[in-house]
Amino acid sequence: MLAEIPTLPVFPADRHGEQWIRGAARILRWLGEHPGPGWQQRWTAAEGNRYEWIDPLCAREGLSPWAGKDALRRGLVGLLLCRAILPSYDFIRRYRPCALLSHTQQVVSPALFARLGREAQVMGLSGRQQGETLALIARVVLVTGKTVEQLAPDDLFEIRSYYLDARSHVPLGIYPAWDLLRTVGVLDIQVAMRTALRAGPRPTAELVDLYHVRSPVIRGVLIRYLDERRPGMDYGSFRALVTVLAGRFWADIEAHHPGIDTLALPFEVADAWKQRLMFTSRPSDQGRPRKRHLDLLTLVRAFYLDIQEWALDDAFWVPFAAPSPVRKGDTDGMAKLKRQVTAQIHQRIRERLPHLPVLVDTAETHLDTQTTLLATANTTPVGEVFDHAGRSYRRTLRVSHTLTARHHGTVATLVTDLTTGGLVDLTRAEDEAFWTWAIVETLRHTGVRIEELLELTHLALSTYRLPDTGQIVPLLQIVPSKNDEERLLLVSPELASVLATIITRLRDAHGTIPLVARYDGAERVTGPPLPHLFQRKIGHRHEVINVNTVQKLLKNLMARTGLRDAAGAPLRYTAHDFRRIFVTEAVAAGLPVHIAARVLGHHQLTTTQAYLAVFQDDLIRAYQAFLTRRRAVRPAEEYREPTDVEWDEFQQHFELRKVELGTCARPYGTGCKHEHACIRCPMLRVEPAQRRRLEQIIINLTARIDEARTNGWLGEVEGLQHSLTAAKTKLAGIDRTARAARSSTADLGIPTISTPHRE
Repeated sequence: MLAEIPTLPVFPADRHGEQWIRGAARILRWLGEHPGPGWQQRWTAAEGNRYEWIDPLCAREGLSPWAGKDALRRGLVGLLLCRAILPSYDFIRRYRPCALLSHTQQVVSPALFARLGREAQVMGLSGRQQGETLALIARVVLVTGKTVEQLAPDDLFEIRSYYLDARSHVPLGIYPAWDLLRTVGVLDIQVAMRTALRAGPRPTAELVDLYHVRSPVIRGVLIRYLDERRPGMDYGSFRALVTVLAGRFWADIEAHHPGIDTLALPFEVADAWKQRLMFTSRPSDQGRPRKRHLDLLTLVRAFYLDIQEWALDDAFWVPFAAPSPVRKGDTDGMAKLKRQVTAQIHQRIRERLPHLPVLVDTAETHLDTQTTLLATANTTPVGEVFDHAGRSYRRTLRVSHTLTARHHGTVATLVTDLTTGGLVDLTRAEDEAFWTWAIVETLRHTGVRIEELLELTHLALSTYRLPDTGQIVPLLQIVPSKNDEERLLLVSPELASVLATIITRLRDAHGTIPLVARYDGAERVTGPPLPHLFQRKIGHRHEVINVNTVQKLLKNLMARTGLRDAAGAPLRYTAHDFRRIFVTEAVAAGLPVHIAARVLGHHQLTTTQAYLAVFQDDLIRAYQAFLTRRRAVRPAEEYREPTDVEWDEFQQHFELRKVELGTCARPYGTGCKHEHACIRCPMLRVEPAQRRRLEQIIINLTARIDEARTNGWLGEVEGLQHSLTAAKTKLAGIDRTARAARSSTADLGIPTISTPHRE
């Protein structure tokens, strides 16, 4: 073994080489005192992985604490490189062998390590990230005793599990190491590490067993019943059904009545369970009334009624057909509960609808601030101080794991806020500000669900040529998240500007959007790689934004607005609030309900009606006027699925809406309810070319208000003031659209996708 060490390509030719030999000889003599047929067995018997043996061995050999320990460490490096002993991950973490990991890359598979380094540069990893990634692969090679070519996915899973247990975080470089080994062909697997770690939908029996059902008979009934229901449900709804039947129902019955094994529950048992169900059982809020306990009763009643019906055709269910513990009268309050929930939703939207402009302006202002701050910092030399918006910052390169371990982009721009002394990652702050703005704008202009938002891809953009005028209009294809029917939305100019800005940001040097596979947390499945629009760069890889990130960004945005509800508590918006606000504004402006249902992707009009949080007097007045006009020309029933002809007319109605300042966007089949007072009408889309005309209108209105006040025409003052406010709002909208147009130059044509090159 001692003769093997000098043959290593990293063996030093100076006096340090003698230290390698002397240190290795002392370690081998010490290991020889322990039992075992080989050096690895003796290393294990001597508990070498505990690392505490170096100081006692140094004292026993009569070596100095510093020089002696240094010689032993150098000898240990030689033994590890010769594979005489294989250390544990715990030993390497305590040993901290910087030189050892570098030597390993030169001794074990040096050509492949060099290729991995080149691929890391192509991947866009920073110098530090490259070092962390190659060092991690070297650790795996040392512990497993394999060459790089022999590594398998389980080897990386093992080191990941160790660090999670020992340090409560994954090791730095684990994800790029996986991708690098896939790129060079070592790992024969086509998915990223995060995808490989994700568990798919769990079997029904495994889900039921989470609630420790004791009765084998009832357990078998629950599993078979749930298997019958599963094909017709999405995974999230199915998981909720398992929770109710196996957890809220039968596990609770067994907890209070041990030994019961029949679905025919005595009256006192069923009544006691229904009483307990009315209150929550969580330790944090135990005893609080449960808001939706009627929903749980309905599912249990359906469970019993299904078994009774199935028993007529399948003999298996006959022994389990029993009277339902939930009587029909127990769910009589369901209609009242739905009305209460609808009323609460309506009040929620009425409270949030007036604050939407503040929310939009805050998101846009914050993005402008962060973009300017990042641009200023990038032009400032490291160590210099610069001012922005009344605050002073210093450009810095100080390292902080909390900021750089998952920073967005290849290199993070870090500054120190001299007012607070805190370190700020401007790259990440600008990235979060941009996606907050993009999410808010897309949600409010489309009314899509949050899952549909995150599923948007570049492929969803298409065009449609109007048959009469030949004009090409952009369309957005919405992938269904709750049903099996896709739908198309007309892309407004505002939405087109937002999508163009997103596409410009995502395109790489080749002009294409990276292909990313999205993980659906609700269904627990990973989709195919697609050019998703809502993706971010995290380190070296791109990932689709998840639902939790959207909620976090909206929460941070609301904190910046400082808005509060009627009770003084901070106002909270969810992604679904934008969907309800979208349809509320559309119907309040005169959009037919059945057209709104088609836009939202609802199968039943009652679902759309429940979304409408329109103030009642406005709703009655607008809707009655609409019915009068519509029935004069089309006496058919109003609440029905629109025909293809009606839908084509709806897409083409804007061709006849050209007015002085721009385009009237009133819905199909409606007249002008503002008596052609376009300046006040929220449906007027002012063209940027008419900005000077709008400025002149504002000047004239101001002069007329002064004249009316001088003559005491107070009624005239009030009317003119409304027009002036509306004109200024439209002028601000023109400026906002112009700024967005300057920041994006991408077209929205049909995208092309090129297959990425893989060696």
